[in-house]
Amino acid sequence: MLETLISFSIATLALAISPGPDNIYVLTQSLANGTKSGIATTAGLISGCIVHTTLLAFGISAIIMTSDEIFYGIKILGACYLLYLAYKVYKSDEHISIAENAPKKTYAQLFKTGVIMNLVNPKVMIFFLAFFPGFLWNEDGNTVLQFYILGITFMMVSFITFSSIALAAGKISSLISEWKSMGIVLKWLQIVVFVGIAIFILLP
Repeated sequence: MLETLISFSIATLALAISPGPDNIYVLTQSLANGTKSGIATTAGLISGCIVHTTLLAFGISAIIMTSDEIFYGIKILGACYLLYLAYKVYKSDEHISIAENAPKKTYAQLFKTGVIMNLVNPKVMIFFLAFFPGFLWNEDGNTVLQFYILGITFMMVSFITFSSIALAAGKISSLISEWKSMGIVLKWLQIVVFVGIAIFILLP
């Protein structure tokens, strides 16, 4: 069991540090609003994994995957939500500094956005279905318990990794906070990230 968890943790770490929609989103939020906002976003993204772990443990994810209509509906819902977030950023004032931009979203709002982004991304569901079963150490044992142990391990490793990204980006944010034009750059960077993740979700 210990060797399996160590291998699983290493694999999770490799995935967490690889450029992807989630850590890029944490990076942009941290650059735009500071370390605490990045960590709040991270907490939301990671918390959504509890639901995916539960669905996987009780076989509901596999049932959803058998219905093309339900699966495609989830993809459409997720893409629409992300495009809505991109629109909200587009409508915001771009002629602001990073420091002035920080209060626009509370930590609770960032946490909520992170949770929803995770839940409406069906590719997270696919990932859990493909990744987790290969690390079960006793297929004849309590698989529900094993899936939860793997899920908690995944969340812990990912949270530490994403929080480190938020911390590093937050420090950079404070260094460039005096650059007024950076508000424009970060605004469009966030829009590109939201639209990019929406496209990523819709791709086969």
